[in-house]
Amino acid sequence: MTEDRATGRTAERSTATRASAERTERAAAGRAARKRVPRSRLADVAGRDGRPGALDLLEAQATTRLPDLVPVRYGRMAESPFAYLRGSAVVMAADLGASADTGLRVQLCGDAHVANFGTYGSPERNLVFDLNDFDETHPGPFEWDLKRLLASLEVVARALDVGRRRRREIVVGAARAYREAVRDFAAQSALAVWYARIDLGDLVDAVPQDERMVRRARAALDKARRRDHLQAAARLTRVEGDERRFVADPPLVSTLEDVLPADAVPVFRRGIADLLVDYRASLAPDRRRLAERYRVVDIARKVVGVGSVGTRAFVVLLQGVDADDVLVLQAKEAQASVLEPYTGGDGYAMQGQRVVEGQRLMQAVSDVMLGWQRSAGPDGVARDYYVRQLRDWKGGLDLTGARPAGLAVYARLCAWTLARAHARSGDAIAIGAYLGGSSAADEALADFAAAYADRTESDHADLEEAVDDGRLPVVRGV
Repeated sequence: MTEDRATGRTAERSTATRASAERTERAAAGRAARKRVPRSRLADVAGRDGRPGALDLLEAQATTRLPDLVPVRYGRMAESPFAYLRGSAVVMAADLGASADTGLRVQLCGDAHVANFGTYGSPERNLVFDLNDFDETHPGPFEWDLKRLLASLEVVARALDVGRRRRREIVVGAARAYREAVRDFAAQSALAVWYARIDLGDLVDAVPQDERMVRRARAALDKARRRDHLQAAARLTRVEGDERRFVADPPLVSTLEDVLPADAVPVFRRGIADLLVDYRASLAPDRRRLAERYRVVDIARKVVGVGSVGTRAFVVLLQGVDADDVLVLQAKEAQASVLEPYTGGDGYAMQGQRVVEGQRLMQAVSDVMLGWQRSAGPDGVARDYYVRQLRDWKGGLDLTGARPAGLAVYARLCAWTLARAHARSGDAIAIGAYLGGSSAADEALADFAAAYADRTESDHADLEEAVDDGRLPVVRGV
């Protein structure tokens, strides 16, 4: 008995020693990354000499988009520097890719600006706050997501006329929140990190210094709970006979008859219907059984987002046994991530799979109907799509008119959420060791955010000039 206990204690000490050695090794790897990129160099913004300019990149990307929607995209981007930043992930990817990186890789969102955080419904029908757009998700260095978040905060704060010193405090505070969160996650078990999430009560109660923002947060949560498949069906469809049909509202919602040649419509309908049958294979067995209870009733093209405008995005109305048993799905084209040229391949056979698996890895919980498939269009070209529910309690906080105190708290919540997402896929111990316990990285990242906001404002002005002189087509106000 004594010998068994001694053996057990020896085994425990051996396990603890191995764990301690592994932590030490991973922390050393993080500190070694400072030799590649000293924390002060996180402030660097790569020059563009010898590289394509911002407008060149946008126009090249436009060649992969639906031509009639490209002017809508430019119109939305021209609204403000922040709208421009939202639509120009391809530009920032090129700028980040031209800089030295830490080599500390995670699953990146790829478009982690502040408006891509918000609410959605969990399978348990709870509201969850998280990242909610993953078109550009791809493995890459952790700091790229963080830099995009902080640059977007700087741009938003400028739009709100927040003074330079207070802006700096907000951005530094968000950088610090990310650093402290990732170091906290480094000390937790992998399972604890996996279960971590923000309670929506915390989201509302966290901004008591900004009563206007609290009211908006509560209104946004109430609105999000009403944005489900029934609300989507009521708003986008009408009953014709025994079934519902989408109502045209061009260019935002267009029937297939409005955007395709007459002989191509039935072919495309069959293609989308087949896609939704085949996509079930990407679902878990229980969710596959749920999807099998619905049949396709109607399909329409829908314009979504800012940067996504022009990609092929369709809403699909499905019906169960009764006319009121409806489900509205979105099938959205997944093109290659804008990060891919700077990070290498991702190993996925389908871009839709890249989006879905990246989303599942980064989010605390994901849509039960989230899946992917490939489908050929009327032109015979095979394209990748991912599928999800439309408006499944999806919502966001309107930052227009927010006070600095409220924006600062919201920024920290977004930063914590990003750190949690990165800790799920990357090495939080190494990242935490790289960032360290001081404010060195926070200050350098805030320098980057300010410099990149300057570049964003300049790029936005160039876009406006190109629109004004007719070089770029534009449709405004939609």
